[in-house]
Amino acid sequence: MIYKFFPAYSATVLMCFAGFAGFGGLASAAGDPAARSGADAFAQLDYLLATPTDTRLATGAPGPGYWQQRADYRIEVTLDDKAQRIEGRETITYHNESPHDLPYLWLQLDQNRFRRGSDDMLTRTAPDFSQLSYGALASLLERRRFEGGVSIEAVTGADGDPLPYTVNRTMMRIDLAEPLAAGDSLSFSVAWSHNIIDATVVSARGGYEYFPEDGNYLYEIAQWFPRMAAYTDYAGWQHKQFLGRGEFTLELGDYDVAITVPADHVVAATGELQNAEAVLTEEQLARFRKARTSDELIFVVTPEEAAANAREADSGTRTWRFRAENVRDFAFASSRKFIWDARRARAGERDVLAMSFYPNEAEPLWSQYSTAAIAHTIDVYSRYTFEYPYPVAISVNGPVGGMEYPMISFNKPRPYKDRTYWDVAQKAGDKTWERSKYGLISVIIHEVGHNYFPMVVNSDERQWTWMDEGLNTFLQFLTEQAWEEGYPSRRGEPAKMTEYMASAQQVPIMTNSESIHQFGNNAYGKPATALNILRESIMGRELFDHAFRQYAERWKFRRPTPADFFRTMEDASATDLDWFWRGWFYGTGHVDVALSQVELFRVDSLNPEREKAWEASREAAEEPSLSEQRNVTLERLLGEEPGLRDFYNESDEYRVTPWDYAQYEKALDRLTERERALLDTAEHFYVVTFDNLGGLVTPLPLRVSYADGTVEELTVPAEVWRRNADRARKLFITDREITGIEFDPYRSTADTQPANNAWPRKVVPSRFRLFKESEEPNPMRRDDEETWSQPIR
Repeated sequence: MIYKFFPAYSATVLMCFAGFAGFGGLASAAGDPAARSGADAFAQLDYLLATPTDTRLATGAPGPGYWQQRADYRIEVTLDDKAQRIEGRETITYHNESPHDLPYLWLQLDQNRFRRGSDDMLTRTAPDFSQLSYGALASLLERRRFEGGVSIEAVTGADGDPLPYTVNRTMMRIDLAEPLAAGDSLSFSVAWSHNIIDATVVSARGGYEYFPEDGNYLYEIAQWFPRMAAYTDYAGWQHKQFLGRGEFTLELGDYDVAITVPADHVVAATGELQNAEAVLTEEQLARFRKARTSDELIFVVTPEEAAANAREADSGTRTWRFRAENVRDFAFASSRKFIWDARRARAGERDVLAMSFYPNEAEPLWSQYSTAAIAHTIDVYSRYTFEYPYPVAISVNGPVGGMEYPMISFNKPRPYKDRTYWDVAQKAGDKTWERSKYGLISVIIHEVGHNYFPMVVNSDERQWTWMDEGLNTFLQFLTEQAWEEGYPSRRGEPAKMTEYMASAQQVPIMTNSESIHQFGNNAYGKPATALNILRESIMGRELFDHAFRQYAERWKFRRPTPADFFRTMEDASATDLDWFWRGWFYGTGHVDVALSQVELFRVDSLNPEREKAWEASREAAEEPSLSEQRNVTLERLLGEEPGLRDFYNESDEYRVTPWDYAQYEKALDRLTERERALLDTAEHFYVVTFDNLGGLVTPLPLRVSYADGTVEELTVPAEVWRRNADRARKLFITDREITGIEFDPYRSTADTQPANNAWPRKVVPSRFRLFKESEEPNPMRRDDEETWSQPIR
């Protein structure tokens, strides 16, 4: 700490400082060239956001001119359990709610991603063959072997006549004889088929799993039928090609779906089952009806019934019928191995039927945790957003690691074959959620949570992954923490994001889905961390929760853009957050604030007795230099020749002289009574310098310790950097001695270097591990099994 006094002529400056009651502020001088950088960090986002219109208002709300398209589907599909293939026919009724006439329509053919010559295949870069796993090699070979892609059998109009169409990779254009006028509707039909991929070998959004022990298959079918591409006010047709990562952007509508499967299969699907009486036994039907009002778990299909189905394959087929209203997609799962459990969940004042479907291999984890996690998710998410609007919510165990669709999600974790499992996720390549209790709970919370974002708040996943994954991961963190104290959340806490934030291989969050580096960190972790910091450290929970709920309610069953989210959060909270969106979402900086200097200023009272005594004490307290210590016994010339001594050798420079008193009296005469009183100011003036080494501006949560043992906490708003984004000098006016200052004591800012956060500096403890070198047997030893099997000494 640097200790300084205000000189006598600084009384006017002192009055300016006194205007900061308690904790005040000092910024860098206006002439400092570095001060210009603050203007960039706090510049408004106006030029980066779309200009508001009556479609999307400046408040972030939909305007009176808001519109979006709608597509209703009637689908009949047959699952071929022998060939692992589906064949279907659909009739789409497309409602043109836009103010534009449309000469053609675009549909998504996502299964074309699995064609051998697809963009997904052709643009994949080579793997690292120095550490290629067995699973990675198997996936490469399966993609080369698999006959993927959609076969379009027919496209016909309502009159049955063929409609011309063109397939462009994962998109299909249907050309209309006459443009579809604004406000009109059009019905047409598509007949199609495609093979189902082995999702245990190839990472896919849907596929099958084969169980060699009993010769059965489990199917999770998703992104399986030609679907209308979205047509929007902000981008026109959203027909970016599907490369596997940027998921999808779809229109809301109603679905009537008939699914024909082997007679002994159990089917889970988006929507409500319409013909339970035809597909369930009387006992199963009674359990199904009872589960709707039960707070206890009920088996609709018991483990014993599922085991019997798996052993005794039935012949023939059975058709399951489902209806779903106001959804943007449809998925289903089918297997004769399914156990089916259910119970009631609560979404505010509404009842929701929560259900899980899983094979016996998923036990004992699934019956204990899956449906409970669904109900918990609906309860918590409904409190932070809106009441869950659908009648059912489903979790299915199968080959797909974690994937969401309206009312249904596919979740992979299951225990080992001996029915044991880990508590927390163990790292195994990129599959950290496998075979663990909390991994299962977390993935179900996440995937069921996607019903809110993007299934209801219908954002554009093909363009902005973070708008569903990031917001959902944030709510997942809140929901996990509400499950039990100390829940081991992977994402959400700022301290868990610091390694990524400080890494070099980054792109901004506001990057197209297919171009993101470190996808999980960028699209899931960083946005979730940002929102947690926004809630806890910047806005506060009350303001944040109100604004976030406003966003969810405003855009329920509508399609928001990032600008709508940013503007709503500001509009509903009266908080200027442009600096926050700019740094966290448009930039790649990180938080690294160094508490680099502490200076102490006290008022010079001008009183010579007080000031000279202080100077004398300062000199007496100073340690003698090394040379001074060693010169103590040195023979001095002045001791041998006393005649060389004069007045200055005998006088005390800290003695108060009559002249000093006279000067003091003259100085007092020039001051007003108010100014004289200021000379007796006893407060300490600490100036603390904070250096922004990471580039990302941040609030300064501080903990200040005093000599009397008390501790004070405060948060300095991020605007402290507005004049100089690289350095801020903060003034503390106290009547006590400060003994310590710590930035970010509760790890709430994602600061990447805690070692430079405190004054005085804190020692950061760590451990190092010793290892013992070992060697492989040489070729001579390898010839002798008895020799090479023994330890080498």
